[in-house]
Amino acid sequence: MKTISKILILTFLIFQPVFSQNLETKIDSLIPARFKSENPGAVFLAVKKGKIIYRKAFGMADLEMNVKMKPEFVFEIGSMTKQFTAFSILILAEQGKLKLEDEITKFIPDYPTNGNRITIHHLLTHTSGIKDFTSMKSIKNIAREDLSPKELVDFFKNEPVDFKPGEEYKYCNSGYVLLGFIIEIVSGKTYEDFLSENIFKKAGMQNTYYASHDKIIKNRVSGYRGKEVYSNANYISFSIPYASGAIMSNVDDLLKWQNAIDNNTVLGSVFTQKAFTNYQLNNGTYIDYGYGWHLEKVKNKTVREHGGSIFGFKSMGVYVPEEQLYVVGLSNCDCNSPTEITKNIALLLMD
Repeated sequence: MKTISKILILTFLIFQPVFSQNLETKIDSLIPARFKSENPGAVFLAVKKGKIIYRKAFGMADLEMNVKMKPEFVFEIGSMTKQFTAFSILILAEQGKLKLEDEITKFIPDYPTNGNRITIHHLLTHTSGIKDFTSMKSIKNIAREDLSPKELVDFFKNEPVDFKPGEEYKYCNSGYVLLGFIIEIVSGKTYEDFLSENIFKKAGMQNTYYASHDKIIKNRVSGYRGKEVYSNANYISFSIPYASGAIMSNVDDLLKWQNAIDNNTVLGSVFTQKAFTNYQLNNGTYIDYGYGWHLEKVKNKTVREHGGSIFGFKSMGVYVPEEQLYVVGLSNCDCNSPTEITKNIALLLMD
């Protein structure tokens, strides 16, 4: 019996490296040719049950300085920011400083149309009916201006609503701008400081920041646009994406973030579960969105995911709780989305 056990252990030790190499090769095959060594690139990380399965960088981090991409480099992550905004609201709810059913006029008394019926829950789930300010043509007039949260809210608050609160689901950056403003009003801190103190520091995320054009950010990659012929990404003031899309991070810190969620490091389990619940519209229809995450079923397993897109950058993160599987991809050209690759890596590892 002991001899058989020794043989099984020896066989495992011999074939495990081969299995790992084959898996790495399979993942490599999913990375398309567009991430060529001389072009803007990407970083992909895959982790299953606490073990890093894949962590690789492709292409260039800076075309002008001829800097090759490295896995630890820092990207703008766009709408993946919404995860941090949603958790910040839940932290304040857990502390008893607000309720998810609170109407937004409790915090912003002068908010007009339908404001007395729009709740924090509606903002979190994209069911408020507020017009998405990023779809307004006049946004080009403010894109490079440094606005306060109140000035940004004033920019879109008088727009007619698209539907009554709770009647439909429609992705809306305006809602998360309002959530950021409410975080500041309730906490008495800036959005940046609140996240830093209540999430980044607690999760050990030392390479995650509220984006800035002025600060020196170590390992920051440059963003690009175009195909074949590339140019620097359009400039935008980070006060515009604000709480809907202004965070910078790297794949290693995003893994720390996922671990912090799983371990209830920044938020208790009761309120954490609220982020990962499929909510209903007024008519009883369920939506595939919780608080800051898309929630879907793939192969009969729950998948939490969210991407991001901002000038010069695209991002995607996928988590499968039942398999403790996390895959994240970050790219530094808004012409190359890592979404499909990230999902395909997750599907491969689910198999």
